[in-house]
Amino acid sequence: MTTRRTLIAGGGPAAHRLVEALVSRGAGDRLITVLAEEPHQPYDRVQLSTRLADRDADLTLDPGCWDDPAVSLRIGERAVSIDRDARTVTTSNGAVLGYDDLVLATGSAAPVPDIPGSDAALVYRTLADVDALIAEVAARRDELGRPPRVAVAGGGLLGLEAAGGVAALGGEAVIIHSGGWLMSAQLDEGAGQALGRLIAARGIDLHLGTRPQRILCDDDGRPTTVRCTDGRSVPADIVVFAIGIRARDELARSAGIDTAERGGVIVDDACRSSDPSVWAIGEVAAIDGRTIGLVAPANAMAETVADRLLGGDATFTTVDDATKLKLSGVDVASFGDALAREPGALEIVYADPARGLYQKLVVSDDAKTLLGGVFVGDAAPYAGLRPLLGRTLDAEPAAYLSAAGAEPPSGGALPDDAFVCSCNNITAGSVRGAIADGCHELGALKACTRAGTQCGSCVPLVKKLLEAELTALGATVSHALCEHFDQSRQELFESVRVLGLTSWEDTIARLGRGRGCDICKPVVGSILASQHGQYLLDAGRGPLQDTNDRALANMQKDGTYSVVPRIPGGEITPEKLAVIARVAQDFGLYTKITGGQRIDLFGARLDQLPAIWEQLVEAGFESGQAYGKALRNVKSCVGSTWCRYGVQDSVGMAIALELRYRGLRSPHKLKFGVSGCARECAEARGKDVGVIATDKGWNLYVGGNGGFQPAHAQLLASDLDDDTLVRYIDRYLMYYIRTADRLQRTARWIEEVDGGLDHVRDVVVHDVLGLAEELESAVAAHVDAYEDEWAATLRDPERLRRFRSFVNAPTQPDPSIARVAERGQLRPATAQERAAGAVLVAGPTIPVRTEELP
Repeated sequence: MTTRRTLIAGGGPAAHRLVEALVSRGAGDRLITVLAEEPHQPYDRVQLSTRLADRDADLTLDPGCWDDPAVSLRIGERAVSIDRDARTVTTSNGAVLGYDDLVLATGSAAPVPDIPGSDAALVYRTLADVDALIAEVAARRDELGRPPRVAVAGGGLLGLEAAGGVAALGGEAVIIHSGGWLMSAQLDEGAGQALGRLIAARGIDLHLGTRPQRILCDDDGRPTTVRCTDGRSVPADIVVFAIGIRARDELARSAGIDTAERGGVIVDDACRSSDPSVWAIGEVAAIDGRTIGLVAPANAMAETVADRLLGGDATFTTVDDATKLKLSGVDVASFGDALAREPGALEIVYADPARGLYQKLVVSDDAKTLLGGVFVGDAAPYAGLRPLLGRTLDAEPAAYLSAAGAEPPSGGALPDDAFVCSCNNITAGSVRGAIADGCHELGALKACTRAGTQCGSCVPLVKKLLEAELTALGATVSHALCEHFDQSRQELFESVRVLGLTSWEDTIARLGRGRGCDICKPVVGSILASQHGQYLLDAGRGPLQDTNDRALANMQKDGTYSVVPRIPGGEITPEKLAVIARVAQDFGLYTKITGGQRIDLFGARLDQLPAIWEQLVEAGFESGQAYGKALRNVKSCVGSTWCRYGVQDSVGMAIALELRYRGLRSPHKLKFGVSGCARECAEARGKDVGVIATDKGWNLYVGGNGGFQPAHAQLLASDLDDDTLVRYIDRYLMYYIRTADRLQRTARWIEEVDGGLDHVRDVVVHDVLGLAEELESAVAAHVDAYEDEWAATLRDPERLRRFRSFVNAPTQPDPSIARVAERGQLRPATAQERAAGAVLVAGPTIPVRTEELP
């Protein structure tokens, strides 16, 4: 049999998928050569934004296919010309390679408009582009001594990801977009306006309905200003174009292969070009005259060509243009006929402009068939509804909107032919078949079906399917934390405790595999913190934590932070009140008394936090851990000290409890309440731990909380003296910390633990497991080891380093951060307020640390 030569020009995700498809099918007597222009193995472009957040992020696609002896991957080498008569391709290295089948997978380029000064702009398309942007932001920041102003041209998916990444790098991002609203190609006006409010609230200015006309540069050729078509000028130290894609069809065009008027290699439904020996897939292929810049169609084209090369008759029939924005903190998704172009289509909309929330379903004129959807601010229904596209809904459409209180359909409700993973065209039936064949763990299921291995948005639905099928089969449902740990959180906690593990490296080496993820890393960080009581961010534990824990402060929607000093029991002296007032005035912070009897100070920059806490710690305050999964506060009434109805000292008990359990890390946040009588002024029965005074002592309630699923606490024990009350709370909290799932509130934990409240009572009150002494000792160890995190931070220059936005940071605030008056206070102005000409007030001169860090 003659060996056939398949030459693939391009080394992106589409090429990778084609090679995987050929190898998995058994390529037979076929030699496969891949010309990868970039100096990397093919990587996942969908995850480019993670590279901005983590310079060391590895986006490499599964390299297994390159080990096949029939496959040759030539990195850093591109195709430069095609000789169709000789069936050869000449490469950038001068090699001449023959082919029997040539597949063009050259992808697309990031276009830059031909305007004056455009040669000074950057683009956002490849790993090299991202790394160049990171380097340029750092260089300009050091040179200017302030955050560089970065103008991103383009308000689509790539533009928003670029702007969000720039803001995370410490730049001041601005978006210039030709449409009247963001993501105007995917979202309707209502959704686009809601998205605009969310983006503006992150401190990213928006200039809509215009485009760059000219880039003005200084004598060194570096940008200073972007002049727009409507006459406005936008200051910019860096300019990035992310205005779409342009198919890289020059190889085909120069070889005389038919190309579309607007770019791209014209292909039929088999992805074959006008030359029968040449195929095209991915962003360079033009279907019905247009190219498609999405991963799902590229994968489908690769599968089609693989089948055809091996003698099949597959056709490319569908274009899935569903999109999901991958910008931290901003939830956006759309699918199907999102703009309701279908004749007679009905739109069911829920909008809350103040919250930046917009949800819409598009259905047929009889309101039964799902045609599409748009979600901004809360995309929870997306994963469950997208597989139902084109199907009859089982309920009123509005019931599927989470804003109406519904949950997405469960995995068990999906028909077999519904697509669970559109990136890889994986149906619910395929997933169920793999489970029936023995793939009973999420990691294995993803590996054998490909579901959830690309953008990852379908993983929650895949997990639901797995659990539903295992339950139906009568098999044990895996409670693995994630694909890196086979143990549940409870099992992982016990393993770490028994083995005496003290670091992430030891934990993943002994108990897990791989590099970890954003599920298991914070869990391990919390487990280590709750067991060892060490400084949260030392010894490599910093990267494990969530954003708030890393900053020891709560990030707000505008990118600033709030500061919450601990005020045990709500009791505070006038002198301490004066300190808080002085700090608020000195730093221009917006102040509010919280529902938990504390004072919240809003609007601090990251680099200001040490100076703020220096004053607070000196006055005797400590961290309120408002940023952590830990005890937030103990709310109390005034109790018997002042109230004529009080029967116990609720303030004294609240202070004692708050000081005992402060800083104790747990699966979720904890709130306590202590009421001095049955009138319940501290609302104790709405708390995770509620204590209500009686004339004989204290009643202890557990498992109450607010949030999305409010629950009343239930009575655990009655008429307890002070010491017994504390012992029971010790046991209850530590038993919860050891056995609850990740991010599980106490109410849900009690509901799901085997035996419910009765079991908890048996453990806490009757000690049926013989754990009482051990649980109490664990809390005692925490109490003895507790150290205020901010006091510890201020003592250590190395710990303070993380709060500098960059080396040699300026000691004065950025004057461009304007403020507006609101009910007698100042807060940062929104982009819309600045654009509308709101009355702006200059911020205060802010005292900050001036010593240089080593």
